Amino acid sequence: MSAPANSAAVPPLCIALVAGEASGDTLGAGLIRALKRQYPDARFIGIGGPRMLAQGMQTQVPMERLSVMGLVEVLGRLRELLRIRKSLVSYLKAQKPDVFIGIDAPDFTLNVEKQLREGGIPTVHYVSPSVWAWREKRVLGIRESTDLMLTLFPFEEAVYQKHGVAVRCVGHTLADQIALEPDRKAARSALGLDTQARVVALMPGSRNGELRKLGLLFLQTAAWCLERQPQLQFVMPCANAERRVQIEAILAESGLSLPLTLLDGQAHEALAACDAVLIASGTATLEAMLFKRPMVVAYRMANLTFKILKRLIKVGHVSLPNLLAGREVVPEFLQDAATPEAMGQALLDRLGPTEEAEATQATFMQLHEMLRRDADESAAEAVIDLMREKGKLA
Repeated sequence: MSAPANSAAVPPLCIALVAGEASGDTLGAGLIRALKRQYPDARFIGIGGPRMLAQGMQTQVPMERLSVMGLVEVLGRLRELLRIRKSLVSYLKAQKPDVFIGIDAPDFTLNVEKQLREGGIPTVHYVSPSVWAWREKRVLGIRESTDLMLTLFPFEEAVYQKHGVAVRCVGHTLADQIALEPDRKAARSALGLDTQARVVALMPGSRNGELRKLGLLFLQTAAWCLERQPQLQFVMPCANAERRVQIEAILAESGLSLPLTLLDGQAHEALAACDAVLIASGTATLEAMLFKRPMVVAYRMANLTFKILKRLIKVGHVSLPNLLAGREVVPEFLQDAATPEAMGQALLDRLGPTEEAEATQATFMQLHEMLRRDADESAAEAVIDLMREKGKLA
């Protein structure tokens, strides 16, 4: 579909977006890129991360200010988050964008969407909150907040259709970007790693709070594995300069001596290069699945947060590969179960070729193919269709 050229009489489109963490920044950048192909003069405002900024977006505050994990942890930052939200809503009401797109971060973005929608601004929510895992009644609040829900996964559509919310599954941009058969040898060469070595990637998360909870634990697990297989090598991608400083401090304080290569970003290279990965539950598990790498999933959070979630969550798994497969295909170690010994043994079990490993690889390939839907273009088409429907486009 080609867009009409903007005439002098028609101001360029103004599109507002908010992303709260690295995974949303990736989705937002892809969406901006696809929208710019059709509307090259469009202006993009809101809150975004480095990838969205690289596409020409103007951010009100650094995205890192919104990146908070866990219910209890949010309380410590609540005043600041509410202040940012209030300021953002005032700014966007004054700017009157043609559409607002909240990307994930539902506790922040859905309220923004509701206020803007009440002010006549069309709203889209990109990435379904886990209503299917928590409580379906949350959909009623979402219905008040958003004109259109864009889901990443096909199994998420039914709950919205049931409650009369306009929904479109667009797949996942990473499924489009990542090769069906990643090149391990090329990735190792790019990172300067021995092509014959056994390499384990350590990915404890991209947020400050995650590294505080999981950083030392992952390093201790690596040390446990190294005692049993001294030839192992480890790589750890750092999401940004702040996280690198943080992990270097954790490593120094631990007193551990590990054959560990810290990377600046390069998470995809690390996943392509590794034989297995120890990984925090979250979007990164989807990336590991798309790279077809054996993984061990771990997560720790504040005890009160965990107790609340345990009562609320209705599904048996937390990691995306297991949720997508509808069964356990990767092991999960949560809270007190996440120990160096348990996770280390699970990692070592997954380093060699087995029938189970082959079956897991085949499952990962099927899931990858299912999620390939040209997500950036599909999401852009959905946003453009909504703007047309609301009279924002001719």
